[in-house]
Amino acid sequence: MAVLVEGISVIILAESLIEKFTDDWEGFKAIVPNQTLCADQEIVRVGFQVPDDVESFIKELETYGLVFLEDDESVDIAVADQLSGLTKKCQWLKFGHAEINDNGDKVAACWLKGSKSKRIFFPIGWTYEKSLSASFAYVPNEHLQKAIKFLRHENGIDVYLNPLTGKEYFVGRTDNSSLYK
Repeated sequence: MAVLVEGISVIILAESLIEKFTDDWEGFKAIVPNQTLCADQEIVRVGFQVPDDVESFIKELETYGLVFLEDDESVDIAVADQLSGLTKKCQWLKFGHAEINDNGDKVAACWLKGSKSKRIFFPIGWTYEKSLSASFAYVPNEHLQKAIKFLRHENGIDVYLNPLTGKEYFVGRTDNSSLYK
């Protein structure tokens, strides 16, 4: 089986999560800071749009005893980028792309090495048409102020304007602070 990878996804080994949260799925869900959770029976995924939010979530997971890196290799937690794949060496996880419908629409996904199922799991309410997979845009932090103009921060979302297109862009934040400094 597999889980969706959009933006920057934190992927957790399900067996490690169950062990560290002592079978408390509801307790784990309570610390998930957004609505991007999805899981198969082998791995669990939570998605983010900003590296700082990924780091904060991983630090929270580590307080429960999960291990991110050991000798620069993923242990219980891995990070996958929608564009470039796994960010660190990971012996237990694979990354790739798959078509999800007859229109040829593709998404990035991760699956446990050796998994036989081709099914991809998505967050509740996820649709391709409203997803990052359909409309992904990437602006490196060092170019943020040059490429787009910060408009406002409200309800955990930074709103930016692309002055060339006049289009607004929305960046979800989990720590309720703005990227714009």
